[in-house]
Amino acid sequence: MSLALLRDWIATPFSDRRLVSNFARQEFYAQFTASMGGFLWLILTPIANISIYAFVFSYIFKVRAAEGFGETAFVLFMMIGYLPWFAFADAIGRSTSLLLEKAPLITKVKFPVQVIPVVGSLVPYLTHAIGFALLLLYLATQGYVNSLWLLLPVIFFLQLLFTAGLVAILSSLSVFLRDLQQLVALAINVWFFLTPIIYPLSMIQSESVKRLFLFNPMHSFVNLYREIVLRGELPLINLQIVIVVSLVSYLFGGWLFMRIKHAFGDVL
Repeated sequence: MSLALLRDWIATPFSDRRLVSNFARQEFYAQFTASMGGFLWLILTPIANISIYAFVFSYIFKVRAAEGFGETAFVLFMMIGYLPWFAFADAIGRSTSLLLEKAPLITKVKFPVQVIPVVGSLVPYLTHAIGFALLLLYLATQGYVNSLWLLLPVIFFLQLLFTAGLVAILSSLSVFLRDLQQLVALAINVWFFLTPIIYPLSMIQSESVKRLFLFNPMHSFVNLYREIVLRGELPLINLQIVIVVSLVSYLFGGWLFMRIKHAFGDVL
């Protein structure tokens, strides 16, 4: 039974690819339908964010390069971690309302409801990948390109799997626990500050405390991006961690969603 549930979950992006594609296109375009700027915001928003952080950290706080990353400006060091985090936080933040917003569809139409968390994870990553690509394009012009950059799509895909598993868990549980929305919003804020994004891990003196960060999967993702992009190095311990947590999250989240999805219609 469990294997059948996992098989259906894993097959969803392929067996229901047309439905996934249509839902994803609809959700993606819906972000800009009532906007005068339209798709221009996909470019302007990340540029504005990078400019604001550059001004605050470089000119107000006068933060210098992070230790171990040469003369790399701190704002670039930070944004390499911040943009992938933003995609993750956006998907997780929306997860608790995914099924609630689609309640009329779920209760009146028979369709593979597991498509919803898949699309709910995919769309934020498609949106924020544009900002990350712009940052990488700029870094490429500054001479940071190396052969390990070929692994970046793999890391990004693993992060998407990790996120999709959590989105499946949170979206399914939020049907029964409506207070989960507030708890998730709080957890995202706490998780952000427990992940070395706006500060380098080198600021922490205790080696035992530094090792605790290995239990934070997002630290491993962020460190992989930074080490690969800025230093041309591949931290194997972080790679091993993200492979394991991504597969566990995706498989367990999918299994749980498929296991309890039959009850959604009764509660919604």
